[in-house]
Order: sequence, then C-alpha cells, then structure tokens
Amino acid sequence: MGTTDGQSLAAMVFLVFVAVSLLLCGLAAADLDEPEHFYAGGSAAFGPVGSGLAVAGDYVSAATLLSTTGAVALDGADGVLFAIATVASLWLVMRVMGEHLRREGVFTLGDFIKDRLGDHTAGRALGIAALVVLTPMLLVQLSTAGHIMAAMFGLPEGALTGCTIGSGVLMISYAAFGGMRGTGYIQILKVAVVLFAVLLVAGLVLARFGWSPPALFAAARDQSGAGFNYAVPGLHFGHSLLGRLDLIGFGATLLLGAACLPHLTMRLHPLRDARTARRAVGWAVGPVAVVCLGVVVAGLGACALLGRDAVRAADPGGSTALLMLTGALDPTAAGTRHSMLFAIVACAVFATTLAAVAGITLAAAAGLVRDFAKEPGGVRPTRRAGREVRRARTGVVLFGAAAVVLAVLLRDRGTLTLISLSLAASASVLAPILLYALFLPGYTATGVRWTVFGTLPLIVALMVISPAFSGAPTALLPDRDFHVFPLQTPGLITIPVGFLLGLMGRDRDRPQRPARGKRLTGAGAR
Repeated sequence: MGTTDGQSLAAMVFLVFVAVSLLLCGLAAADLDEPEHFYAGGSAAFGPVGSGLAVAGDYVSAATLLSTTGAVALDGADGVLFAIATVASLWLVMRVMGEHLRREGVFTLGDFIKDRLGDHTAGRALGIAALVVLTPMLLVQLSTAGHIMAAMFGLPEGALTGCTIGSGVLMISYAAFGGMRGTGYIQILKVAVVLFAVLLVAGLVLARFGWSPPALFAAARDQSGAGFNYAVPGLHFGHSLLGRLDLIGFGATLLLGAACLPHLTMRLHPLRDARTARRAVGWAVGPVAVVCLGVVVAGLGACALLGRDAVRAADPGGSTALLMLTGALDPTAAGTRHSMLFAIVACAVFATTLAAVAGITLAAAAGLVRDFAKEPGGVRPTRRAGREVRRARTGVVLFGAAAVVLAVLLRDRGTLTLISLSLAASASVLAPILLYALFLPGYTATGVRWTVFGTLPLIVALMVISPAFSGAPTALLPDRDFHVFPLQTPGLITIPVGFLLGLMGRDRDRPQRPARGKRLTGAGAR
C-alpha cells in the first residue's frame, strides 16, 4: 500500500462529501423564501424515517465519536456508562417529550415557551440560555473540524487556522443556504457515513479477538493497568465519596443535558403529527445506539491494542484514541495518517463535525432572530416573511463568523470544559423549563426567568472554581490551580437548583394556559 494512498482517499472522499452536501443544500434552497420553509422544511418534509435519521445526525457529534471512545479506552466501565447515557438521553427526548414539542408555527425553544405560557418575554430568557448552551459546543466542533481537515490533507500544525476558517465557511454555507431542509439532508448523509466507518472499525477490532466480546474486554482490562477497577464504575472520577458524587452528577448532566439541546429539539417542533413523532423514535434512537455500541468496541480495542498509557500520553482526555486505533488495525501503512482506514474514519469524523456545526449555527441564528424579536412569536405576516429569512441568513453569517474567530483563538484548549459547560447549562436550565412547561400546571414566565438568571451565573461560578477550569490536565488552564470546588461537573448542585427556582416561580392558583399554536388532534394526530 503506497504511503499516499490514505491521504489521497481522504482528500477524494472529503471533496465528494462537500460537493454532494453543497448540491443538496442548493436543491433545498429553491423554496426557502418563507420562515416555515427555512426553519422547518427539514422535519416537516421528511416523514418519520427521514425525520428520525435527521435527528440522529444532529445528535451524534464529535464528542460522541472521539470523547466517548477515549472515555472507554481510559476509564472502562465509566466510558460504557457514558455511552449508555447518550442513548438513553435521546430516547428520553424522543419518547417523553417528542410528541409534546411538535407544534405548528413554532421553530425554537423560545417560540415553544412563548406559545405554551402565553408570555413572549419568556422567549428572550430562553434565547440567552440557548446561546450559552450552543456557543461552547460549536467552538468544540469547529476546533475538531480544523484538526481533522489538517490531518486528512497531511498539513503542518501552522495550517490549523486556515483549516478552521475553511470548515467555518462550509458550515455557514450549509446553514445559510440550505436551512433546516438542507442541513437535514446533510445529517442523513452523515448518519450513513458514520455508521459505515464505526461498524468497519468495530468489525476489525472484534476480528482481532476471534469475534469474542469477553476476550476483547479481558484484553483491554489487562492492558489498562487498572485491573479490576477497569471493569467497575468510578475509574474516571475516583472511588472516593467525591468521585462517586462526581460520577452521579456527570451522568445526570449528560442524560438531561443532551436531551434538551436546542438544535435537537428544533427538529421536533415541525413534526406533522403524533404518529410521525412515535414512528421517528426508532429511526432516531436505533442508529445512535449502533454508533455508541461501535464506539464502545473501538474504545476497548484502543486500550487492548495500544495500551491505556499510550492513549493518555497522546491526549489526557483520550480524544485521539479512535484515530490512533486505525494505525494499529492497519499495520501495513507507513504511519497512521497514511492508513486507508484512517482516511475513512477521519472523513466520518469530519462529516460529523461539519454537519453538527451547521445544525448548531442554524439553531443559534434562529434563536437570535425569533427569541429576541419584539413582537410575540408565531408565523410572521406574509409581507415580512422574506425579511425574516434574510435576517436569519444574516444571523447565520454573523454568528458563524464570530464562532470561527473564537475557535481560532481557543484552538483546542479546554475542550472538555466547554462541553461540560454546554451540557450543564442544558441540564440545569433548559431541562427544568421544558419539563415544567409541559407537565406542571401553573408554571409561568416568572419561573422561566428565575431558572435562567438564577442558574446560569451559578454554573459559571462553580465551573471557574472547579478542576474543569484549573488544576487538571484537561482543564481550560492546566498550568494553574486555584480550584476550591471539588467536583469536576457542577450538575449535582445546579440541576436541583434549576428545578427549585422553577418551582418558586409557579403560580399555584392559575392553571396551565392553553397553548396558542396549532396541534393536530383526533384522527390526524394518531
């Protein structure tokens, strides 16, 4: 196998993916002249199969592929629990909240809360919370996309800035021109690419161990150097009381936070009816479950074939484990980056990050345009439709450009910290608001504001004085140590606070206001 075969394949697959994606966005852009088409054209037009696959594509991120693989390789049972929580979180939002979130004329979480509670000022608070959730996640995805593009083309470290900017330009193009329908097409294409790559890697790993999962796990445990601790929860955070509390807090944060991400729920609002929502559950959860199962196998394979110390030495968080594994599975290549398997996996990761940032950028721009609008939510008059779509596209460009600049400045510093901030804000703010708005009679906009403006500052304060910010190899400031809060994730404190503040804003004497948006009922909703 020639030493340039892998990079040539990576370049070819990358260019094909970009060309096909731009073509799909161009086709989708033909009728995106109204907000209904721009914000909701994807899920409304796809039906249960396409809607479910588009949700799965939005849900699977670079963290799912890279961070979870590294967590399994480094922490064994803890990583497996994280993968299970990832699948359970998607099932939670699809099965418990999916039918309730769908509503005509509703495109963002702010729209939904305004419609549900009858108070448009609540949407602005939701808009702030959504930006806090989406921005850190977008920065992580952009940084990852830049690294993967540089690796695929064999470029030096100095080209990272240009690769990050190039990824950002593609992201802005997809979101601005394709809208929800165009990004939906890209998400479906991404699911196919990721499934192929993950199943290929998992199959090669299992083949090395006689297609025996017990043999694979035993080899990973032996190479971990942790012995029995590799097979029981607690290796990541430690087996002390604080470690157990941190594990519980992170699990709750992942379960609730991933379920309420704004770019994910944005695909649920336009579902046609309850029957479509129910049928979409399997098409969304099934592919994600297969991907997470493949990621677990890949993580165990990385530990068994490379060793836990080698994975940790390459990256303290283990995010390079999946790409390192490709070199071990393709020993005939002259280095990891010249491996054909590396090319396939790198393209899958790049497709994942590119599709994810497009969806996140679109959701953030929609929030900027609609959640902060002066007038109440709902579909704009026809004469204003074109103006709103232009504002949304302008929002995509401005928000995307700002994110690219921040990603270039941060590079890959504090990746895990940014992910923790995003998930903690989602679990502690968005989850209480959504669950209370759906199921708690008498919940008001006051509860929304208390949850947002009381919990977000607490999350930031606790993270700044935690090991996620300083004093740990994966911290935002790894060379300094001024942490006093012992937990790496604040969810154990901030999630109960978010729910409590929401309860304090409840009006017990006022029943839940009927929603103003249209929902299909009766036979049409089945």
